[in-house]
Amino acid sequence: MKTSWRNASLVAGAAAVLALTTACGQDGGAASGSQNVGATAAPGDVGTLGTGVGDGLGAEGGQASAAPPVSAGKLSVSANAELGELVTDGGGRTLYRFDQDTAQPPRTTCEAGCATAWPPVAADDAIAGEGIDKSLLGEVTRADGTKQLTIGGRPAYRYAKDAVGEVKGQGVGGKWYALAPDGKKAGAADPAGLSTRDDPELGEIVVDENGMTVYRFMKDEAWPEPVSACTGACLEKWPVVAPVEANDTKGVVKKGLMGFTRPDGAAQQTVDCWPIYTFAGDKKAGDTNGQGVGGTWYAVAPDGKPVGAPKK
Repeated sequence: MKTSWRNASLVAGAAAVLALTTACGQDGGAASGSQNVGATAAPGDVGTLGTGVGDGLGAEGGQASAAPPVSAGKLSVSANAELGELVTDGGGRTLYRFDQDTAQPPRTTCEAGCATAWPPVAADDAIAGEGIDKSLLGEVTRADGTKQLTIGGRPAYRYAKDAVGEVKGQGVGGKWYALAPDGKKAGAADPAGLSTRDDPELGEIVVDENGMTVYRFMKDEAWPEPVSACTGACLEKWPVVAPVEANDTKGVVKKGLMGFTRPDGAAQQTVDCWPIYTFAGDKKAGDTNGQGVGGTWYAVAPDGKPVGAPKK
């Protein structure tokens, strides 16, 4: 990028993960290292999604896209009547963020056909224009080795169906949103990274920043260190919840609230030291389609206990 700064957001994100990471069963302590993942979950444990589980990507599967990221140019802030301030690239096109990506640490999950519908924005030629805090700009390395622009840690994309000044990508698939100058969703309130809601059937359960139900896998381990038994294809159906800062939670018991690094390099959040996930079969906030799947997946209570799990 044509600036003298380096990736401040990456450093801040890594520090946040380390700050959350303490030995389980303690209120504090030394940071724990990467954990070994247990056995891969059996097919009957991950559940089946069936057909019609779209993700707003425009295409699914395939190998990492070889197409280079599109030019960023001089970024600027544009005013939208409905969304307020949002970021546009040097050509006046709206930039977007994807809910399945993570910011702490920055990680992009849009590849292959997805990257055709949502071209990643290059980091190398990005310039902070008026209204853009250059300290919030950074980069993330994609699977093909190219560098993608991040804003507030969030990987930035364009939408192939947008013309200059358009925001047709807003809300697509319930996962794509225009980027505000701070990296958050344009026009959206800033919800807590983890909070709770009262479900009419399950009671008080934990949800992520998008209101999606959070789950536990009964084959995971929590003590003395978190260990996830959900690997490979399991993670396609049960995406991990990325770490959040303790002060970015509401209603969740903070003891045992920490992040840990999986062997695949991804960072994952825990509640009461238990790894937590969302379910790809939940399509909107309030869905609990993952509850009881395979007799091993259950919603999470504020104290980390699995809601509705059989007593041992």
